[in-house]
Amino acid sequence: MKKSFLALSFLTFALVFSSCREEKKSEEQVKEVEVVKEVEVEAKEDKGILERTAEKVDDEVNKEVNQEIEKIGDDN
Repeated sequence: MKKSFLALSFLTFALVFSSCREEKKSEEQVKEVEVVKEVEVEAKEDKGILERTAEKVDDEVNKEVNQEIEKIGDDN
């Protein structure tokens, strides 16, 4: 009786740990992603907004003056 019980338990143990079904193996895939962000850095300006605006106005006035000078210079 002991031999049959021992044989039966050994057989059960062997069947449990060596099943004929294949176990699904899960594979973890690690993806490395490199993220590059372009950061816009505002240039530090030494001039204030009034000075920058004045320069733009000066440029426009200079263009108008140059056009008038060219008109006068064409008459010679």
